[in-house]
Formats: sequence, structure tokens, C-alpha cells
Amino acid sequence: MRILFTSSEAVPFAKTGGLADVTSALPKALHQMGHDVTLMIPYYPRQIAKGTAANIPITDLGISIDIPIRSDVVTGRLLESHLPQSDVRIILVDCAEYFDREGLYVSNGRDYIDNCERFVFFSRAVLQAAKELNLRPEIVHANDWQTGLVPALLQIEERGKPSLGQTASVFTIHNLAFQGMFWHFDMPLTGLDWKYFNYQQMEFHGKLNLLKTGIVFSDQLTTVSPSYAQEIQTPEYGCGLDGVLAGRRPDLTGILNGIDLEVWNPETDSALPSNYNVETWQSPEGKPACKKALQRELQLPEQDDVPLFGMISRMTEQKGFDLLRDKMHEFLKRDIQFCFLGTGEPQIEIWLKDLAERYPNRVAVRIEGDESLAHRIEAGSDAYLMPSRFEPCGLNEMYSLRYGTVPIVHGIGGLADTVVDA
Repeated sequence: MRILFTSSEAVPFAKTGGLADVTSALPKALHQMGHDVTLMIPYYPRQIAKGTAANIPITDLGISIDIPIRSDVVTGRLLESHLPQSDVRIILVDCAEYFDREGLYVSNGRDYIDNCERFVFFSRAVLQAAKELNLRPEIVHANDWQTGLVPALLQIEERGKPSLGQTASVFTIHNLAFQGMFWHFDMPLTGLDWKYFNYQQMEFHGKLNLLKTGIVFSDQLTTVSPSYAQEIQTPEYGCGLDGVLAGRRPDLTGILNGIDLEVWNPETDSALPSNYNVETWQSPEGKPACKKALQRELQLPEQDDVPLFGMISRMTEQKGFDLLRDKMHEFLKRDIQFCFLGTGEPQIEIWLKDLAERYPNRVAVRIEGDESLAHRIEAGSDAYLMPSRFEPCGLNEMYSLRYGTVPIVHGIGGLADTVVDA
């Protein structure tokens, strides 16, 4: 089957969260099953330059695409590469005006004011590129609000046309809380008629909602765990879209995320100071060596008998940082160490940095996205914290299980599906 998989981020080219991991791992798995898979993402030159993808060859295909945005035409270029350790072709849509920025979606904690325009451009570019490259996909698999317009464009503009007229769409919700909502005057950016701006399709409380658009117009819907698929049909977890999702219940399937075992394997992981497997993890050269090296790297005292708790996360209330804040000073009265890695809401970053200053022998904080360090935290920690308020699936609890690190999680969403309380 010919599958065009599209997302706003993918490891190792750009990452803000688990979406990027899945966007790389799933196309590789589908390719290994014999499917013809092409992945399409924006080209973020600054993120690529400072990450591990800087060493991956990227070729300019010499193909330009012109995309209508209101009364203007914005031109993009198509670049080509491959996902590491696979033959999966990746097409990167280059448009410096929209994607040559410090962050993928935000700057200094605030969303880019033209995010709607940026990802309307990208969604239209995906389908235009499919035509230019003669991909003729049988399925287009879109992910989250950034590509939520793709199913609508397929259904409204492409049905019955030669190139994409028979193409079906799948739309995956990775996190219902991020909906891509914009003021109603951004509707003309989509190029679609105002008649679609109604409560049954693209409108949500007077705003344009791109996640809802993907939900309404896709042929099939998936989300990232069976439990989350049920939760989002309830008022408690539905983020206002529970009625829309319940209306599409026959087409909604919860499929548990998986992990890329070629990338997350402690026996072969090149980011670790010492490798180990299920037979050698307890030896001095196994997981204990990783713990000592991590303590040194984070400038924590090297103490074998002190439990080290790791947490790699977007620093948001959703991830349960408010629960930690209520108890952290009580925890730190004990002989215990914590390490935190990630970026997010300024007030949480400030709180964590203050903790590290007050307890330099107990708390280490890195406000950054460092994929290599993330691997070392998974290997060097004794336990992994995941006290999320809600969690569609989660990947780090699965990485922890793979690396012999005990995951401590809230029994919700995908965490309830992946961690067995034994």
C-alpha cells in the first residue's frame, strides 16, 4: 500500500515531544511490513543545524511549489532525505519565511502569531508535493492540528480528481489539548468556503479549530492508546470535543504507540557510557556505570545507594508538575536525587531552576531539548517520574521499561495500558 505520512515534526530532524518519535518510528515499521511509505515534514534549518540531523544528507530536488495564501502565492521548495537506519524517504518542505525560526511553534513562551498561516501553507504543500512527485498515495496519514486541514482539502478539493481523487485519509490525535484554534478571520487563509465555518465542521466557539477539522473530515480516526480513545469521548477529558468524537465513535480506534527498538536499545545505544542488556544490567559495568556517569555529568554526588529519579518532559501543568511542587520540599528532606530535562512554561522552568540552586546536591535541571542526554537519563536513573494529569499514551514509560528503570506513573490514558502495577 502507498502511504503518505505527514506531520509537523520527526526525529531526528525536529522534535518538541512524543509526536516526533512516533512520526519516525511508525513509517519505519510500516515500511518493514512491506508498505511504500513517504514521510513529509517542514524543513526547519535551525533545528537541523544544531541537532544530530546536521550530518544527514539532504538533497534539493529542484522542485518549487506555489501555494495560494489569501490573495498571495507563497513558494516553497522540496528537499529529500531518508530516515536514519531505514529506506523511508522523507520529503522536507522548505519555506524560510515560515520555518526558519528558533522554535517550531513558539518563541519566548508565546505562540507565533502566524501559526495558522504557516500550517495552512504546509498542509496545502503536502498535497501539492504529492502531485508534483506523482506519489499517488492510497492513504494520507495526518497527525495533530498542524495537518488537520489535510483531510478537509482531500475531501473538499480533491475528490474525483485524477491524482488524489481516490485517496483516503487517516487522522491521528496525539494530544487533544492542542487544537490549533485561531480567530475566525483566519478562515480565508484555508482557501475554503465560509460555508464550512459552522459548528458541525470547522468552527468551535466562534474560532477556527484545525484539530476539529481533521476529526470531522478524515475517513478514519485513531488516537494513541485504547484508554485515551475512551477518555476523550467524556466531558472530563474531551477538551470540549467529546461530543464530536462520540459522534465518530464507529470510526475512532485507539492504537497503542510503540517505540523504535533500534533507537531505544540499551545494548546498542551509542549515547550511553556503558551498554547493557537484560542479563548484564546489574553488573558494575551495566546500569550502575550509567548512573555514576549521569551523576558526574549533572554534577550530583556520586552515590550508589541514593535513589535517582529522572523526568524528561514538556514542562507544563499537564505533566503533573503542580503535583510535584506540592510535595517536592518534603521529598528533598530525604536522601534522594532528581534530574529534570525539558522546556516549557516559564513559571515551571523558574521553579525548577530555583530548586536546583537551593538543593545543588539533590536536584539537577537542564532547560533544553537534548536527545542524547535523554537516553542517558533513562539509563542512569533508578526510577522515572510521570505524574501526568492526563496522558494520551506516553513513550518515556516504555523507554524506562526497556532500560530497566522503574516508571512511576498516574494510572490514566496510555499509562494505564502500558504499565502493569505488579
